[in-house]
Order: sequence, then C-alpha cells, then structure tokens
Amino acid sequence: MVGSSQPRAHTVDVPDGRSSALAGVVIGIAIMAAVDEIVFHQLLAWHHFYDRSTPSVALLSDGLLHAAEVIALVGGFFWFADLRRRHALSARLAWGGFLLGAGGFQLFDGLVDHKVLRLHQIRYGVHLVPYDVVWNVAGAALLLAGALLIWRARSRDGRR
Repeated sequence: MVGSSQPRAHTVDVPDGRSSALAGVVIGIAIMAAVDEIVFHQLLAWHHFYDRSTPSVALLSDGLLHAAEVIALVGGFFWFADLRRRHALSARLAWGGFLLGAGGFQLFDGLVDHKVLRLHQIRYGVHLVPYDVVWNVAGAALLLAGALLIWRARSRDGRR
C-alpha cells in the first residue's frame, strides 16, 4: 500500500566482506582475551593483567579486562547477527577475521604487554623462553591462518 507507515525490510544479498572480517576480528580478540583471562589468570593463577602493583590492583585489572572482553564479545556477536539477518555475512571472511583477531591479541599480549610494557609475564619463577616461544608462535600461527583465509576468500571472490 502506498504511503503505508510499515517499515520496509532491509535485506542485502551481497556479502559485506569488510564488515564480516571486522566482526570476526572483534569476536576473535574477545575470545582470546577470555581464554587468557580465564585459563591463565583464574584457573592456573600464573599472572594478572597488571602485576606491577598490589594484589588488589592486579585483581581490579583482571576485572577490567574481563569487562572489556565481554563488551567486545557482545558487540561482535550483535554485529555478526546483523550481518546474518541482512544476508550480508561472508562466513569465510568472518572466520579469517576471527583468527586474525585471536592471533593479533595473543601476539600483542606476548610482545607488547609481556616484553615492551612488562605489565606481566606468562608465568613467574620459571625459565620464560619456552613459554614465550610457544605463546608467540601460536599467536603468529593464528594470525597467519587468518590472513591466509582472508586472502583466499578475497581471491576466490575476485576482490583485491
């Protein structure tokens, strides 16, 4: 009916590659931050996000990291769901973004937080080199896998 006040459904049948990849990056960062915070901060108690102060500040820093990861996770999944609803999601690019985000978070944590800023180490009272190598190589592998997946998806779709 002409002049109807009914909103028209907004659908898109063309995948939005950039948004798909970026939504995946946000979710990947949030998931890797959650894995780090839950496994290494809580279950193993190897470190806190900020270990250069009192135990209360260390616990507060973990809580702030946890809040940030939850906000990123919720926002990323809302973005992902919106892309799916509009039929604009490229699953391959979203997975590539997820791996990029997870690997990027892990490398940033391992290189910047651990070595440059020295906010914390992976573990204390042990020889750090094996832990650092495993953490950073795993992060680089995730990052490279994500980059490869995105490159292949873009090549297959004919986009550069």
